[in-house]
Amino acid sequence: MSEMDLLDVEQIDKVVAERLRRLNYCYQCAQCSGVCPMSTLSDFRPRKFMIQAQLDPEGAMNSELLWQCSTCYACVFVCPQDVKPPEVITSLRSKLVETGKLPQEVSDALTFTYKRGNPWGMAQADRAAWAEGLSLKTYEPGTEWLWYVGCAPSYDPRNQNVAKALAQIFQKAGVDVGFLGTEERCCGDSARRLGEEGLFQLLAAENSMAFDELEVQKIVVTSPHSFHVMKNEYLKPATTNGKGRDVLHYSQLLARLIEEKKLKLKAPDGEGELRVTYHDPCYLGRRNGVFDEPRFVIDSLPGVELVEMPRHRERSFCCGGGGGRMWIEVKGERERPGVVRVREALETGAQAIVTTCPFCTIHFDEAIKTLNAEDRIRVVDLAELVGERLV
Repeated sequence: MSEMDLLDVEQIDKVVAERLRRLNYCYQCAQCSGVCPMSTLSDFRPRKFMIQAQLDPEGAMNSELLWQCSTCYACVFVCPQDVKPPEVITSLRSKLVETGKLPQEVSDALTFTYKRGNPWGMAQADRAAWAEGLSLKTYEPGTEWLWYVGCAPSYDPRNQNVAKALAQIFQKAGVDVGFLGTEERCCGDSARRLGEEGLFQLLAAENSMAFDELEVQKIVVTSPHSFHVMKNEYLKPATTNGKGRDVLHYSQLLARLIEEKKLKLKAPDGEGELRVTYHDPCYLGRRNGVFDEPRFVIDSLPGVELVEMPRHRERSFCCGGGGGRMWIEVKGERERPGVVRVREALETGAQAIVTTCPFCTIHFDEAIKTLNAEDRIRVVDLAELVGERLV
């Protein structure tokens, strides 16, 4: 399949139909409902929703419960039939997109992504404003790494601090890295999870062709969501060396830099031991098996002690921001998933909850405020934690 084939309507319909076909494998064992984070916080039950999707697909498609799923994949890990409920739900959303009867927030996010290159609705011309004064070079052929910064680190003020920390780390380590600046566009993850398969395919094709033109061979990404789509859902056209592109999440590159002793680290002056707990983002951990590298980085930091929450690694509890839910005011939740997760972090006695995902950072910041826990715990991205200890 060529990149332009991605834009073919028939091919898109086949993708949607294939995912919906998985419903035929479901025999209602209900294991999915037992592990779904949303089933503990709302009326959403994956098993009941699968039944409705089988018997009344139009009703399921128009149900508010359609937007509860965060595509965290906890259900997929326990399903004996490989049904993949998140893919079924995403395809039902795709069917709804075809009708045009979308929640306004969803419609806005998709429209912004198409017209402005990001779901935040910010101007394309401002995409690189966060990098002013950082001496971060624009990627050109021959540069070792393309840094795909992503929408949240480019536009969200909280996550811009993460991008700045990463830029400083790369410079200190002597990494040959460049970014696309105002030419960077959305990776398409949220568009696909919200059901706009055509828009995702368009963005995937445009980004892949841009990477080809620049002869990109190595990509490091900030967000697990960008990491997932570029590593697993984009086409992988051959690079100049005849191999597919090497795509890493930044935590993997940091682990490599520390192993190669390219970063000098020390505890901040006057600061005692910092006790932290690490939250495994769904799209980095459960969906891509990246568990060890972030922990290796944390364990390598002077003055930092890592304690684990009971639910960690494959059993990590979703923050609630995946599956396009960043852009939706989800109805019917008795409590937000991020609040549950921050409460679990507080029970460990940690002073900080460390994550490696911009969506998690946003949701945990909100949850800490909801719990009035600002004086007990903070959320810090792994890049920020490393940045605080750079020599």
